[in-house]
Amino acid sequence: MDAVTTVSTAAAPVSEVRASVDEKALEEKLGVTNATRGVTEDGHETLNGLILPTEEEKSTLRRVAGAMPTSCYYLCAVEFAERASYYGCNQVYKNFIRAPLPPDGNGAGATAPGSEYTAGALGQGSVVATAMTEAFKFLAYALPIYFGWLADTKYGRFKLICWGVAVCGVAHIIMIISSLPPVLQSGKAIGPFALSLWYITQNMLSIGAAQFKPNISPTIIDQSPHKIAHVITEKSGERVIVDPEESVNSVMLWFYLLINVGACFGIPTTYLAKLVGYWAAYLIPTILYLLLPPLLWYLNPRLVKQPPGGSDLGNVFKVLGDIFAHGGLKKIGRKGFWEAGKPSVRRAAGSTKVYSYDDQFVNDVRRTFQACGIFLFSPIWQINDGGLGAAANALTAGMDTNGLPNDLLDNLNSVAIVLFVPVMNHLIYPFLRKRGIKWGPISRMTFGFALGTIGSIGFSVLQYFVYKTSPCGWNATTCADIVPVGETSVSSVSYAYYAIPIVLTAISEIFVNVTAYGIAYSRAPKNMKGLVASLNLAMTAVSAAIGLATSDAIQDPYLIWAFAGPTIIGAVFTVVFWFTFKHIDKEEFVLSTDFAELKKDSDRESDEEKVAPKVIDEKS
Repeated sequence: MDAVTTVSTAAAPVSEVRASVDEKALEEKLGVTNATRGVTEDGHETLNGLILPTEEEKSTLRRVAGAMPTSCYYLCAVEFAERASYYGCNQVYKNFIRAPLPPDGNGAGATAPGSEYTAGALGQGSVVATAMTEAFKFLAYALPIYFGWLADTKYGRFKLICWGVAVCGVAHIIMIISSLPPVLQSGKAIGPFALSLWYITQNMLSIGAAQFKPNISPTIIDQSPHKIAHVITEKSGERVIVDPEESVNSVMLWFYLLINVGACFGIPTTYLAKLVGYWAAYLIPTILYLLLPPLLWYLNPRLVKQPPGGSDLGNVFKVLGDIFAHGGLKKIGRKGFWEAGKPSVRRAAGSTKVYSYDDQFVNDVRRTFQACGIFLFSPIWQINDGGLGAAANALTAGMDTNGLPNDLLDNLNSVAIVLFVPVMNHLIYPFLRKRGIKWGPISRMTFGFALGTIGSIGFSVLQYFVYKTSPCGWNATTCADIVPVGETSVSSVSYAYYAIPIVLTAISEIFVNVTAYGIAYSRAPKNMKGLVASLNLAMTAVSAAIGLATSDAIQDPYLIWAFAGPTIIGAVFTVVFWFTFKHIDKEEFVLSTDFAELKKDSDRESDEEKVAPKVIDEKS
């Protein structure tokens, strides 16, 4: 390969670095907004100095993941700190609301050592716990639609991330105040809690998370220099393809791993709630959250930032208007539906209309609608991943925990992901690539949906045996309130069995969520990436809304069907999903061909001062 067209890339694992495109040559091309095409001596097409694979090479050459800038991994660390604070608190919310202050406790929500009682504070029961926690989740994942659009059109993604961090920081402080022992022991705990925590803090946390979440993953993928598949030659002489999909999937696996390392903070907060009290459980995530402002300050000049460019949403509606005005209604779901919206087709039909978009934009819109269709299958899987509302929490309240917090094993979700992601990134995916096996995005998501469905069967089975062996029979969840103090109030079913469905459904997230991040970014128009990412997140809001609507059913004696119903639906949806979208596995994954998008924010400012483009240093 020509020396001026090589840059550093790496196959996952990332530590193995190989040559691809010369960084200096790439930097010289950053000011070029239109793709520069050419042909090599052996007849290969080139794009901005990258050698494009032929159709034969696409099916025969091994694919590798390219090395990503260190800024990607710093952003993953930002996500870790934010998620550690979020999940560290969220993990103890359900018991805080559902269970009363333990009669043998210290008045701060903790229990006596070795007690069978669960930590608690408000004593509002499973129905209210489900309603309040699902309402919180709904806001946190529905509001990103607005903030994702706002980032695309006016403020930019990084600025919204910083605003979200500031809002959540204030909310964490209010949360600690709301859980202090004098407030909980006042006899009016639900009042201060609802007003100061769930009316103020809940809304603030929802708004802060909504600003942060739709913008962090697109910002990470923005840093990728690998926009299109291209051919390189290894030191061994082997010709391989640097695959943008594998590159993004590799870094997003680390992103998801760090999300779940952060989520593991639910383990210490669970113990703190049971042994010390809720004020201590909320204090630890708040301290960790203070790491974010200095980290964001450090990253600010080192990031490639996509400036807000106005929304493409208006053009999307124009495309749909053209399609439906020219017979599109009869072609919904059929081949050729999108052709009627392409400017070239309209001009060929005699239109003199001036278009602000091209045929490629219409293709992007088509891909975006496909992505949204893919996302619609997520809510039922998310319900199966941990149970409907607070149903899983109610299940474990009736199990024999042997003195452990009944929400402790929920943290195995994150632990399983932390352990399994390196296995996928360093063993499974490299093994498949080495043997030329392409495991496409739809195949991965289908496998994840199926695994989640299999895991969720375990919840129904466990609930059946808990009812069968509980001293209170079909009132297993509230048995501690029924039997006299000191008598056994739990089933003989060991809490350890709860780990089985938790681990299986956790592993399914690696195949579904990680893949969805790449789909949301790659299949969205340039100025709609934040919005489409938020639509992916909004599926969690849909699942929360379902949990909220069915909260009355999350109580004895209906808990078996609270698990079994979604499981059956999930099995059916998995089959439908595969046959609907399996053709997408055959499409080539492309992020962008505009290398001007690789400029860092500091370089854009220098360009304005010096007029001439300035190179970037991805190693800084």
